[in-house]
Amino acid sequence: MYSEIQRERADIEGLMARPEYRDWNSELIKPKKLLNPVKASRSHQELHRELLMNHKRGLGMDSKPELQRVLEHRRRNQLIKKKEEELEAKRMQCPFKQELLRRQQRLNQLENPPQKDVDPSPEFIKVRENLRRITTLTSEERTL
Repeated sequence: MYSEIQRERADIEGLMARPEYRDWNSELIKPKKLLNPVKASRSHQELHRELLMNHKRGLGMDSKPELQRVLEHRRRNQLIKKKEEELEAKRMQCPFKQELLRRQQRLNQLENPPQKDVDPSPEFIKVRENLRRITTLTSEERTL
């Protein structure tokens, strides 16, 4: 198809050189504008039609503008790089510093032992439950 358009153009240029094809103002007759072979193709037209239909329906529209997506992508990449650099810095610490950190953590654990889970219920409820158990045990013992 494209070669046909080139041939037509060559024919038109050859005719323009002849004196009988000049108009009365002695200007050349302007040739028709050439068709873009990509846009003239059937597949391109079908794709374009499909894009237009999707645009009308709102299917192809992104929920976020492109600039916002790009900025979020950059922020995400920067955070990932920052975390990787921190991990690399931890790995590159000298063994002496690592040992000092371990010792400090052990000392902190020894000074502040983990507290037991404190039940938030008031003390009188605990005493009452204990009394119930005692009374039920004694009544069971009586039956035996």
